[in-house]
Amino acid sequence: MADLTMARLHEGMVILYAASLVFYFIDYLNNNKIIHRSAFWILTIVFLLQTGFLISYMIGMKRFPVLSLFEGIYFYAWLLLTLSILLHLFYKVGYAVFFLNVIGFIFMTIHTFAPIQIEQSPIGEALISELLFIHITFAILSYTLFSAAFVFAVLYLFLYTLLKKKKWSKQFSRLPSLQQTATGMKVAIYIGIPVLFISLILGMQWAHVALSEWSLFDMKIMGSFFLIAVYGSVLFLQRSGKLIANDFAWANIFAFLFVIINFFLGSKLSGFHFWM
Repeated sequence: MADLTMARLHEGMVILYAASLVFYFIDYLNNNKIIHRSAFWILTIVFLLQTGFLISYMIGMKRFPVLSLFEGIYFYAWLLLTLSILLHLFYKVGYAVFFLNVIGFIFMTIHTFAPIQIEQSPIGEALISELLFIHITFAILSYTLFSAAFVFAVLYLFLYTLLKKKKWSKQFSRLPSLQQTATGMKVAIYIGIPVLFISLILGMQWAHVALSEWSLFDMKIMGSFFLIAVYGSVLFLQRSGKLIANDFAWANIFAFLFVIINFFLGSKLSGFHFWM
């Protein structure tokens, strides 16, 4: 029972860590103080949980936890998190905090779902199942967000056409404004990119733990990395002023075609994504 509770707490900590990264990503793109505070406080909760687990481990083992690779990974992740919080509080170097925590999240995920831990735990199969569940959930959530960006893009082009031709109807007042649809596209991409990236990290960790053979060049994995590159490029070009108005909307529409291809064709050609 105690092992199960500890496993659930670690899984919850990983999810909180992921949420903090998503919030930081949105804040750095939009400079939103509320989102920034939320990201920091979620990160603080993760830090307190990690510190509590570290102290508990030290008391239980009666030594400092650095004598094995497994212990070292946890301590390294804790140090990264500690350093990022200190930088946030005293130096205000936001991008350094974000990238430090990307690395910390990766190592925290490796620690939580490490093969050594799973082999030693009586609930190893449950850990593997939970990791797979979180991976798939995040992947589908990212696809949903990109779908929302596609819908907002179509609405943007539709509204632009109506306004240009000055064609009004009774339903026009029920439609969102151009600004609202443009904001909807951006927000969906802002959240979708880090969520898909987190799903990739979790998915590769699951494959490493659960499968005897798998390749980084699997069609589904490569397709997901390509999706991140496509939407990342769209976002970069939009923020640099090279994709505005209609061009930004069309870019979202074309990018969504790759989401459909990756969801169906990528899964069909994948060597181990048989559940999708």
